[in-house]
Amino acid sequence: MPTLLRHLSVLLLSLFAMQVHAADKLVFGTNWYAQAEHGGFYQAIATGIYKKHGLDVEIKMGGPQVSGMQILAGGLIDLWMGYDFQTLKAIEQGVPVTTVAAFFQKDPQVMLGHPDVKRFEDLKGKTLFLGAASDSSFWPWLKALYGYNDSQKRPYAFTVQPFLLDKNSAQQGYVTSEPYAIEQGGVKPTILLLADAGYPPYATTVVAMQKTVDIRSDAIARFVKATAEGWVSYFKDPAPGNALIKRDNPKMTDAQIAYGINKMREFGLVDGGDAAKLGIGVMTDARWKATYDTMVKTGLLKPEVDYRKGYTLKYVTGLPLPTK
Repeated sequence: MPTLLRHLSVLLLSLFAMQVHAADKLVFGTNWYAQAEHGGFYQAIATGIYKKHGLDVEIKMGGPQVSGMQILAGGLIDLWMGYDFQTLKAIEQGVPVTTVAAFFQKDPQVMLGHPDVKRFEDLKGKTLFLGAASDSSFWPWLKALYGYNDSQKRPYAFTVQPFLLDKNSAQQGYVTSEPYAIEQGGVKPTILLLADAGYPPYATTVVAMQKTVDIRSDAIARFVKATAEGWVSYFKDPAPGNALIKRDNPKMTDAQIAYGINKMREFGLVDGGDAAKLGIGVMTDARWKATYDTMVKTGLLKPEVDYRKGYTLKYVTGLPLPTK
């Protein structure tokens, strides 16, 4: 009888330990309203992948008035869907943040032209609708590479109507979003993906405060691996994740989601580049060095900034490979 009791005690303790482990709560803040570009994260919740890895993940949507870096530094979220330029600027300003994975191998940023545009060089002299944030990201790079100038710029108000009305214009956008809106307006735009012209930063990254990395390293490791599995699952059958996306963002349509998924596949945003061989979510030293060099060359970052503080590669080994 004592032996049986001992066995039962060990079993109960094991079950209790599993329950404690499963209670690891992580709050992840996204960079915009729920959409297909967030599919892998929502899929990992919907299909129980996070739960399988002992995580209780909550997604908090971003939006135009949400400053992810501020709410991350303020402790309101544990992880944030970041962007390399912002992360390195935070390092420059003394904010101890670290990127632990990158789920878009390519930045989805594009320039969209009318059908007469065939290449980036064709945008020289045209009216360009650009948001204010472009000044601290891709606009200096475009000017240096293609000889554009500030006199071409007009404010981008997150509507495609000015572009549709002006055939001598082009505009910024995400390859997964604005082209769809333009097509609905009767124009099939030329899509010029900045990443395919050498623009180096990752996108849809996972950023944490350094203290979170130090204290909750195991939970972060499980989050990275589970999210990679979520993306693999999403591309196989996105229905579970899509249901949660539409729950959080009721304005999102099935057609828009399908368009976003198709463009992610077409341009290899998630599973292209190094991810094809090293796993979804992977990063490399070389890419981070290229981003640092670009920022320094365009005057967006001081040369003395230690860019290596902006990322760690310890979580991105042995990640799931894409499956076609």
